[in-house]
Amino acid sequence: MRARSVIIYSVLRLLAFLVPFGLMMLIPVLREYYWLAAIFAALIGLSLSMLFLRKPLNDMTAGMADARAARDVDAKRPAQPTDEEVEDRLE
Repeated sequence: MRARSVIIYSVLRLLAFLVPFGLMMLIPVLREYYWLAAIFAALIGLSLSMLFLRKPLNDMTAGMADARAARDVDAKRPAQPTDEEVEDRLE
Protein backbone atom coordinates (compact mmCIF):
# COMPACT_ATOMS: atom_id res chain seq x y z
CA MET A 1 0.00 0.00 0.00
CA ARG A 2 1.28 3.42 -0.87
CA ALA A 3 1.46 5.50 2.29
CA ARG A 4 1.52 8.72 0.27
CA SER A 5 -1.95 8.12 -1.19
CA VAL A 6 -3.37 7.25 2.23
CA ILE A 7 -1.91 10.41 3.76
CA ILE A 8 -3.15 12.62 0.92
CA TYR A 9 -6.66 11.20 1.10
CA SER A 10 -6.78 11.49 4.90
CA VAL A 11 -5.59 15.09 4.88
CA LEU A 12 -8.08 16.07 2.18
CA ARG A 13 -10.92 14.41 4.10
CA LEU A 14 -9.92 16.27 7.26
CA LEU A 15 -9.83 19.55 5.37
CA ALA A 16 -13.25 18.83 3.86
CA PHE A 17 -14.56 18.73 7.44
CA LEU A 18 -12.43 21.35 9.19
CA VAL A 19 -12.84 24.18 6.66
CA PRO A 20 -16.67 24.20 6.75
CA PHE A 21 -16.60 23.71 10.52
CA GLY A 22 -14.24 26.68 10.93
CA LEU A 23 -16.41 28.84 8.69
CA MET A 24 -19.52 27.91 10.63
CA MET A 25 -17.82 28.75 13.91
CA LEU A 26 -17.63 32.35 12.64
CA ILE A 27 -21.44 32.53 12.80
CA PRO A 28 -22.46 33.57 16.34
CA VAL A 29 -25.52 31.31 16.55
CA LEU A 30 -23.55 28.21 15.59
CA ARG A 31 -20.89 28.99 18.20
CA GLU A 32 -23.48 28.25 20.85
CA TYR A 33 -24.64 25.11 19.06
CA TYR A 34 -21.22 23.75 18.11
CA TRP A 35 -22.63 20.22 17.88
CA LEU A 36 -25.00 21.37 15.14
CA ALA A 37 -22.11 23.00 13.29
CA ALA A 38 -20.18 19.72 13.58
CA ILE A 39 -23.09 17.76 12.09
CA PHE A 40 -23.45 20.21 9.21
CA ALA A 41 -19.69 20.20 8.61
CA ALA A 42 -19.68 16.39 8.55
CA LEU A 43 -22.47 16.36 5.96
CA ILE A 44 -20.74 18.99 3.87
CA GLY A 45 -17.42 17.15 4.15
CA LEU A 46 -19.04 13.89 3.10
CA SER A 47 -20.63 15.57 0.10
CA LEU A 48 -17.40 17.26 -0.92
CA SER A 49 -15.41 14.06 -0.61
CA MET A 50 -17.92 12.12 -2.70
CA LEU A 51 -17.80 14.78 -5.41
CA PHE A 52 -14.15 15.76 -5.53
CA LEU A 53 -12.04 13.06 -3.88
CA ARG A 54 -12.84 10.14 -6.19
CA LYS A 55 -9.31 9.92 -7.65
CA PRO A 56 -7.45 9.97 -4.30
CA LEU A 57 -9.87 7.34 -3.00
CA ASN A 58 -9.28 5.15 -6.07
CA ASP A 59 -5.51 5.53 -5.67
CA MET A 60 -5.70 4.54 -2.02
CA THR A 61 -7.94 1.53 -2.59
CA ALA A 62 -5.81 0.36 -5.52
CA GLY A 63 -2.77 0.43 -3.27
CA MET A 64 -4.64 -1.52 -0.61
CA ALA A 65 -5.75 -4.10 -3.19
CA ASP A 66 -2.17 -4.49 -4.45
CA ALA A 67 -0.90 -5.01 -0.92
CA ARG A 68 -3.61 -7.59 -0.24
CA ALA A 69 -2.88 -9.43 -3.50
CA ALA A 70 0.82 -9.55 -2.63
CA ARG A 71 -0.03 -10.89 0.83
CA ASP A 72 -2.32 -13.52 -0.67
CA VAL A 73 0.42 -14.64 -3.08
CA ASP A 74 2.79 -15.02 -0.14
CA ALA A 75 0.15 -16.99 1.73
CA LYS A 76 -0.20 -19.48 -1.16
CA ARG A 77 3.27 -20.89 -0.68
CA PRO A 78 3.45 -24.66 -0.69
CA ALA A 79 1.34 -25.60 2.27
CA GLN A 80 1.75 -28.51 4.59
CA PRO A 81 0.32 -31.67 3.03
CA THR A 82 -3.11 -32.68 4.21
CA ASP A 83 -3.70 -35.93 6.06
CA GLU A 84 -5.14 -37.54 2.94
CA GLU A 85 -2.03 -36.69 0.91
CA VAL A 86 0.23 -38.15 3.57
CA GLU A 87 -1.83 -41.34 3.73
CA ASP A 88 -1.79 -41.65 -0.08
CA ARG A 89 2.00 -41.41 -0.12
CA LEU A 90 2.36 -44.10 2.54
CA GLU A 91 0.29 -46.64 0.60
